[in-house]
Amino acid sequence: MRRKNSETTKLRNPWLVAAWPGMGSVATIAGTYLAEVLKLEPAGMIPPGQFFTIDRVDVQSGIARSGALPRSMFFVWRDPDGKRDLIIFLGEAQPATGGFTMCQRIMEYAARRGVKRVVTFAAMGTQLLPSDDPRVFGAVTAPELLGELRASDVDLLQEGQVGGLNGALLAAAAEHGVPAMCLLGEFPAYAANVPNPRAALAVLQAFSALAGLEIDLSVLAGRADQMDAQLTHLLEKLQRGAGIEGNGNGESEEPASESEDRPVLDIVTRRHIEDLFGAATEDRGRAVELKQELDRLGVFEQYEDRFLDLFRH
Repeated sequence: MRRKNSETTKLRNPWLVAAWPGMGSVATIAGTYLAEVLKLEPAGMIPPGQFFTIDRVDVQSGIARSGALPRSMFFVWRDPDGKRDLIIFLGEAQPATGGFTMCQRIMEYAARRGVKRVVTFAAMGTQLLPSDDPRVFGAVTAPELLGELRASDVDLLQEGQVGGLNGALLAAAAEHGVPAMCLLGEFPAYAANVPNPRAALAVLQAFSALAGLEIDLSVLAGRADQMDAQLTHLLEKLQRGAGIEGNGNGESEEPASESEDRPVLDIVTRRHIEDLFGAATEDRGRAVELKQELDRLGVFEQYEDRFLDLFRH
């Protein structure tokens, strides 16, 4: 018996959405949120050994082990209303070489599934202020798509480049004769290393309008509100120039006093937090997950300085 999501299963007017890590983790946040909220099912992968090699080992308790190679996964969502199915491609990393070859592989898969449109997510740094709503810019491979962008309140990218595989996939799609577009979420250029759910939210709002799909974005909006407050706090500290070691008057801040109400964490929970810090150090997009867990445990104040240090460089 064939699997439900095998490549022989016919999809209805499918679009392919692709996202890789990049500035502000905008593409990754938007792509993974789609996977979460739509409850996507795995539908294949590109073998990591074809594009990635082991360049480090993970060490725990003095034992070194080979780390896992980044995954490049396909997921499928079948529209319950029968209007438009989606294929979501999520790459955990962009390969150092052979990126366009990977894009060609993705388009070969897309052709077998009958994909009608390709959409990639990316980010665009501007002089955006924290209090401003981010815009979404768009670039397309076919002139007939320009009207769709305008109708969805997407600003046309007048000039510039779309770097990385988020842009290279557009070129691969054009070679295969599939119309493609890139949606770039606006974010403050000075905060390129900071996860930006607000920009990802704007990208998904534009995408849902273009695709004609109803997508529940309430959870992502909540994450954006939470991170907005944290970003404001971070920027205030950076602007003061004294960082977390001073109060701006040349005096050291007093350490927080111990309190009987201060949560006490067991060794397993502390190890879990350290794992999250390690993941956020490697991928700033995981900082949102870290912040949520620290808030859930009621210990963010204990780890606040370390959390802010993630974005200092």
